[in-house]
Amino acid sequence: MNLSHAEKTYHHLYSWYDGSCVLLHVMQLHDYGAPEMGKFKSSYINDTIKMQQTASTYKLKKAILDMIDKRNLTDKCYSEMLNYTIDLFESQGLGTDYYGYHNITHELEVTYISLLAMHQDVVHFTEEDTKYLYAAALFHDFDPFKIIDKPHEESILKFISTDRKLHRMIDDAGIDIEIIKILILRTTYPWAGALKENAMEQIQECFERSDRTRGNTELQNHIMDMGRYLSVIDRTSGYVLGDFIKAIKMAKMNAHALAWNPTLIMRRSVVYFEELLNEEAVLLKAVLSVLSKDMRKNFYDTVLSFMKARQEEISIQADHTYENLKLIPTIETASTRDDSEVINALSEIFFELPTPLQFGEEAFESMIRDPQMLLTTLRINSRGGKIVGYAKGGPLEKYNLREEITDENYGRSNTVFLEPIGLRIGYWGLGGGSALRNMFIMQASSRKYKYMTSFALRDVISTRITKENAESVTKFDPERWDYYRISI
Repeated sequence: MNLSHAEKTYHHLYSWYDGSCVLLHVMQLHDYGAPEMGKFKSSYINDTIKMQQTASTYKLKKAILDMIDKRNLTDKCYSEMLNYTIDLFESQGLGTDYYGYHNITHELEVTYISLLAMHQDVVHFTEEDTKYLYAAALFHDFDPFKIIDKPHEESILKFISTDRKLHRMIDDAGIDIEIIKILILRTTYPWAGALKENAMEQIQECFERSDRTRGNTELQNHIMDMGRYLSVIDRTSGYVLGDFIKAIKMAKMNAHALAWNPTLIMRRSVVYFEELLNEEAVLLKAVLSVLSKDMRKNFYDTVLSFMKARQEEISIQADHTYENLKLIPTIETASTRDDSEVINALSEIFFELPTPLQFGEEAFESMIRDPQMLLTTLRINSRGGKIVGYAKGGPLEKYNLREEITDENYGRSNTVFLEPIGLRIGYWGLGGGSALRNMFIMQASSRKYKYMTSFALRDVISTRITKENAESVTKFDPERWDYYRISI
């Protein structure tokens, strides 16, 4: 696809880091705050991301195979470990199509970067250490039967301890499974409070069970340093291997999978990076110094872009607090729904949603124009102001929902389906989403619908069961993003 200069996603800023000029590609921001893709077509970006996802497992597998060869891990058991991990994740629905942060891509990215950056000058690895680093990185989130996205370290340890095929490969490599467990436990995040105390208790038990480490304080300290290195790699690998578009997608995946309120995405992302930069400054700098210039640039692009987006988010909240910015829910007329600028604005917001929340991508424009569809927008300061959000839906029968859902009202023409509400990043938490939903329900009532169905986080549905007499129809794990119904 040929793009004109005006359609480029990025503008360039120059900044100095550690005495070297780093080219920073910072995502352009709307003048009202949300990160956007310049004049790039949102669908083009979405298609590009999907293409990258499809190719990522193959590319990462090939890169890891090349790397284990360079690191002298030539025995067959190491490639078998890699193949087994990929096959098991994909067979459990945790491949590239799984919309969660801890999928097979993350597992492979951590494995690749841990081997690539191991010659940094803070933690020194022996050839024997490399075996442990590889296995621990590959299995660090090895929880294929999880019921929530964030892997539970105890579940991981239980699985790698009891899976016979995995045990056979570890034995073939001649490595101590207790040391692998220690390295995995050290990736516990955050490494503080009760989580740290619990992990340290288990680590001490592993040290005692291992003939290699029992009573050997020097080796124990070295293994803890190895685990600290792996923890830093765990938190940086995805961000050195992609640009800010990828980073935003990762943040949304993490937020969606962990059932975060969207208001927390930018805030927690900034805290995440500040913590990494402050608490692991020396090791992080050492890791980045041995990676390519492009990888270093990717990382600092991401950090600066998240911080800039957070600043814009705070600015929006301040304007709203001091009533310089008002959010106006607006029922769109047939004429405005045919306006190309309105359709483009809605399309951009649509493609900012996490992928599982995007319904009717192929027919988005025709659905906007469809008189059977209900559409309410959120505009700034007036009914003709800029669009920063929308609520859209229509007859249940117009949607092909997940095959697990059996809705008793399907075909009765008495139910309206509300698609996930779309708001630009920066506008969550200001009451706009509730205003959109309430106006949508009013529209549905005026059209004589008896029921409304939609998707929401499980905890949100629980509160609506009391407030709105909502009914949970179908639950989905590990996403905890469930299908529910209310009476109108």
